[in-house]
Amino acid sequence: MPSPITSVAVSSPVPPQPEAATETAPPDARAPLSVWLDRSAPAVAFLAVLAAWEGATRLFAIPSFLLPAPSAVVTAALATPLEVWLGHVWATLRVALMGYGLAILVSVPLAVALASSRLLSRTLYPLLVVVQSTPIVAIAPIIVVTLGASDLPRIVITFLITFFPIVVSTVTGLLSTPEELIELSRSLRAGRTREILHIRLPYALPHLFSALKISTTLAVIGAVVAEFVAAERGLGFFILFSTSFFKIPAAFAGLVLLVAISLLLFRLVGLVQKRLVPWSLPKSER
Repeated sequence: MPSPITSVAVSSPVPPQPEAATETAPPDARAPLSVWLDRSAPAVAFLAVLAAWEGATRLFAIPSFLLPAPSAVVTAALATPLEVWLGHVWATLRVALMGYGLAILVSVPLAVALASSRLLSRTLYPLLVVVQSTPIVAIAPIIVVTLGASDLPRIVITFLITFFPIVVSTVTGLLSTPEELIELSRSLRAGRTREILHIRLPYALPHLFSALKISTTLAVIGAVVAEFVAAERGLGFFILFSTSFFKIPAAFAGLVLLVAISLLLFRLVGLVQKRLVPWSLPKSER
């Protein structure tokens, strides 16, 4: 009887295969360039416009009383004493800030009242539209004659230009609150004041700050319009005075300062929003 033959398979360990070297893609060389372009695009575009402006005025020999070159504007700005600039800037900025602050103090409570009462909204909203539709340049002389030649008529004119966007945007934000949250607050017996402060106003903050940013530029416009009508100081008065004597480069210098003030106020409101209520901003802007 043949003996069984048992074959033992000896398994030898398989040596570990060397891992394939993962090739790391080299960093894209264009990434820093794209980041730099993204950050510097506004400044580059601005410098390009200035260069084209300067080149066009020199190439076509445009007279300075028609379109001054940027270099002529800078020369006129430096020729004006610093004390004169500071006096005009402060006069315009003071009126703009006072009218802007008055617009906020009046517009936000008025928006809350309009959002809370349908009857009040149907009664006052058409009147607000009529006031906003009236050309402010047409009624500015009437306001000056009625209120005198002090800062008060200029503040009122600035207020009339500024308040309407704040009212409309705040009302829109207050009414955009989800009905589920309103019903939940009422089921928990939350009072009307708590409903407005803790539920409606947080939803209205993005709309409110958007209106506040827009209104900063409108406040500067209102102050300048008021200075065109009756003023002895201010950038609007300076521009009007310069153009009447064909000092167009100096008028452009005053215009540049007005734009700088508007941009500064706009940026300041954005920083306040980012510091106090950053959750009201889009994620890309936080």
